[in-house]
Amino acid sequence: MNTQHERISILGLGAMGRALAGALLDGGREVTVWNRTGGKADELVARGAREATSVGEAIGAADLTVVCLLDDASVREALAPALRELAGSTLVNLTSGSARQARELAGWLDGYGVRFLAGGIMAVPPTVGTDGAFILYSGARDLFDRLAPVLAPLGRSQWVGEDPGFAALYDMAALSGMYGMSAGVDHAVSLVHADGGDVETFRREVLQPWLEQMLPVVVALAGVSESVPDEFNPAMQATGLENILAASAEAGVPAELAGHLSASLWRMRSAVAAG
Repeated sequence: MNTQHERISILGLGAMGRALAGALLDGGREVTVWNRTGGKADELVARGAREATSVGEAIGAADLTVVCLLDDASVREALAPALRELAGSTLVNLTSGSARQARELAGWLDGYGVRFLAGGIMAVPPTVGTDGAFILYSGARDLFDRLAPVLAPLGRSQWVGEDPGFAALYDMAALSGMYGMSAGVDHAVSLVHADGGDVETFRREVLQPWLEQMLPVVVALAGVSESVPDEFNPAMQATGLENILAASAEAGVPAELAGHLSASLWRMRSAVAAG
């Protein structure tokens, strides 16, 4: 297969859709783009993309259609008027959503003979196409094997299973980890600020090196209920969390910012109660 001449259409030109289209153009792919509202394709057209005036035109111009829209409802709404062109085509959906939505979309598309991969983008728009970006895909392994070289300019392709819901499942779970980490960082900085500490020194000299040291440990122990080292035993962790919550309250940090700590404390207490 000559990946350089694989024709790819991108549906959706938000920040991520534009990044995907740009990376494919940089990779020498023949790209057609479509967006519901005008004005977002100009830069891509100047770089060599072709702009379609309808979803049906975009699908008809491509060997592969990549969808990156707001949500599952917008995917259905965009594709519904183009069922004639959609029938028998190949489509990759990189729109964020749930595992259930991905499975239901796969079933709907299968009714029109569409070969389908679900995806989850593990990157933010500025990092698409870089060494750090990777994209999760789930669905038929033979289809993934065929499309992975075509989509290589976007980032490392990682197949996570035949179940079309798995890419969305892992995407949502990974995002949950990211937002949980962000919540912890927000609370940490708020605590230092509220009690008069030097926030910038704390960020640079304490928080970042500490998180870099602990991240592998946190990931390794996540969800583990057996064979936890003594230094990480739930009773000790519960006491530590109680101390942090008390310090936060004393400093006047809004309780809402400490919600992640309350959730962790509940889990530790549950583990202690379970023995």
